[in-house]
Amino acid sequence: MSADHTIGRTPTGSEQNEDFHVFGIRHLSPAGAHHLLSFLDTIQPTAILVEGPSDASGVIAQLTSRGVVPPIAILAYTDQLPIRTLLYPLAEYSPEYQAFVWANRHGVHTEFIDLPSETALALHEQRRAWRTNSLLAEDEQEDQQDELEAGQSAAAVENGLQAYLRKQNERYEHIAELAGEPSYDAYWERHFEHNLQKDAYRHAVYEFSAQMRELSELDEREHDAAETAYNEIREAYMRRRIQEVLQAGHAPNKVVVVTGAHHASALDLRFPVMTDKQHASLPKVPTKLTLMPYSFYKLSTHSGYGAGNQAPAYFTLFWECLQKGDLSQLPSLYFSHVAARLREQGNFRSTAALIEAVRLAEALASLQGGSQPTWQDLRDAAVVCLGYGELSTIADALARTDVGTAIGSLPEGVSQTPIQDDMNRELKRLKLEKYKSTVAVTLQLDLRENRRVQSEEAAFIDLKRSVLLHRLELLGINFARKQRVNQEAASWAEHWVLQWTPEAEIQVVESTLKGETIELAAAFVLNERLESCVDIAESSKLIRLACDCGIPKLMEQARNTLQELAVDAGNFNQIASSAYDLSVLIQYGSLRKIETDSLIPLLQQLFLRGALLLSDAANCNDDASKGVVDAIQTLHGVAQEHFEIVDDGLWLQKLHELSSRDDRNAKCSGFAFAILLERNEVSEEQSAQEVSRRLSPGIPTDLGAGWFEGLSMRNRYALLSRLSLWRQLDNYMESLEEEQFHRSLVFLRRAFGSFEPREKAAIAEMMGDIWGVDTDQTGEMLQRPLSEEEKGKLDELNDFDFGDL
Repeated sequence: MSADHTIGRTPTGSEQNEDFHVFGIRHLSPAGAHHLLSFLDTIQPTAILVEGPSDASGVIAQLTSRGVVPPIAILAYTDQLPIRTLLYPLAEYSPEYQAFVWANRHGVHTEFIDLPSETALALHEQRRAWRTNSLLAEDEQEDQQDELEAGQSAAAVENGLQAYLRKQNERYEHIAELAGEPSYDAYWERHFEHNLQKDAYRHAVYEFSAQMRELSELDEREHDAAETAYNEIREAYMRRRIQEVLQAGHAPNKVVVVTGAHHASALDLRFPVMTDKQHASLPKVPTKLTLMPYSFYKLSTHSGYGAGNQAPAYFTLFWECLQKGDLSQLPSLYFSHVAARLREQGNFRSTAALIEAVRLAEALASLQGGSQPTWQDLRDAAVVCLGYGELSTIADALARTDVGTAIGSLPEGVSQTPIQDDMNRELKRLKLEKYKSTVAVTLQLDLRENRRVQSEEAAFIDLKRSVLLHRLELLGINFARKQRVNQEAASWAEHWVLQWTPEAEIQVVESTLKGETIELAAAFVLNERLESCVDIAESSKLIRLACDCGIPKLMEQARNTLQELAVDAGNFNQIASSAYDLSVLIQYGSLRKIETDSLIPLLQQLFLRGALLLSDAANCNDDASKGVVDAIQTLHGVAQEHFEIVDDGLWLQKLHELSSRDDRNAKCSGFAFAILLERNEVSEEQSAQEVSRRLSPGIPTDLGAGWFEGLSMRNRYALLSRLSLWRQLDNYMESLEEEQFHRSLVFLRRAFGSFEPREKAAIAEMMGDIWGVDTDQTGEMLQRPLSEEEKGKLDELNDFDFGDL
């Protein structure tokens, strides 16, 4: 391993190095970055070539500009739907990032040399297609089936790839097992990250990766030929780029190539270099590039990133110690961070506990013959000494110390898409930058004018925040998620949960295809939905969306769409939903500074149509009755809120009509009667007559119980205050024969299932009055736990034969 690994010859240890240098690295390796910087100081190259999309070379200077805080990522995306993306993340301790920092400090030429994103994304699609076609060909040869479903093909391909990856992982885990380590990551850290001898990392990684590649190539060709072909194309392209740099006049021994260890042994110019013809034949799809902040969590393997660390925050501490030249301080630094996190939660640990943790970690490292504790050693010691043997006690503190919640940042002027710039400007203008965190935070907004401030901007800042957050939600940008509370639609208060993720940043970038600003993109989405809108419920929701998003022009367009659709509207449930949306806008439109007078005639039209359709809508089965009851409740709410605008008299007339009809769904009729009771539209005498009629012995049990269920769904207090109703129900139950009684119990049990305990207690006391017994004893008897015999009878009800029901 002591040989100087250069490409083009096999030098001896004392031979002057005349060829370019390849430095193989693990993509997120602090020791790799440390050794690379030392190597660059020794070589003093004139060109540094880095594995990465070659069309991103233009943003390298911006990666190291003032104000950039890693982790960050280069994002390539197709500029046509469906959007496909390619991410190239970098942490502060990434060897590639430190190579850029060194090049910027020394004024050295640096560039990416891997396939450009336009080709990489095109080949990605071709790899998927090739895998599927290959599987289909194999199935045809074996005559296993005539035709394979596309979904089955994808699943089979995925299963094959997973089997190959499992075999690869087994190989790595076997290495860890032979070394006596609990995992491959622990093996890597102890044998590569902790080895600070000069040039040891470079030589060891080169030899190790070359041998691992030789072992895995056969499996790769057998199980994933598409991946093998893709890597060969990449490596031929990188060799071509290296050759071009050498031909441009850079001395070979002043060129350093920084690449993933897997490719290090393949970047030899004795291997075939991609020809001009091959280069011209590479597939392409139009792409664009941008920079974006990234997070420690997305850098970690916990997020599914295959090249990540399990603990990026820990490796940041590792990097800080390397920069100070004293890795021995890492254990105490690690445990002090864990203790600080515990202290934030109100849990304190003594200095003695920290000292014991350091000693235990060092002892664990000694047992493995290591010079320093690994991350796993530190975690084990933390559990014993700081968690007192319980991981759960310190789990959160460990997660924050190991993975962390840090996110990167980019200053203004750094290469971004226009919509990213607009997003950042809006967050800054509305003082929402502090919420750009990987930790979810609740934000409560008050849409009313704040009269305690002087400027108009400050007086309506929450309203403007609401507009932005609604736009982001409309665009599917998961930075903002509205909490649905009871007064969600009709209140000056809004509750949002804000949480930044790299996925949210990607969603912002993807929205650039819809518009260059958040407002334009939101308008584009609304307009698309309006053009495809075919029902009044959707169009009314779009009116509200346009209002919430502060786009009055589209709000008027949506109103016109609803006006046209309302002419032929015949769905009672949709009419009720639309009327409710308009009701909310009319009632609270002033909060959002919008004109709502034009919506009043439309609300009147919808309400009139809904009232006229009420009786026909109630001609439904029990499955559909729930939706109709909800719609009746909605329209009644509109009638109460806007009784001066809509025809409340007609509505009451239609409720009377429905409540008296026997040929409509009993639950709907019962619910209509409950509304009339609540509004004192029914006298005690009329109430007793209707209850007697609905619950008479001649009425089928399911109809009577269904009517009572509808009656109980509205205003329980009004229901509980009418003793005559309960006396009639009692008489009805007494009149039933045994089979009918059991049948009615099934329905009544469902009706009373939604009653609260205090309501059930009130009913028990009322029944005591009716039966002429002590009310307290009745309540106690009816509320006591069921006996085994009673439980058995209830179980029998579950198996009750409903016959033709």
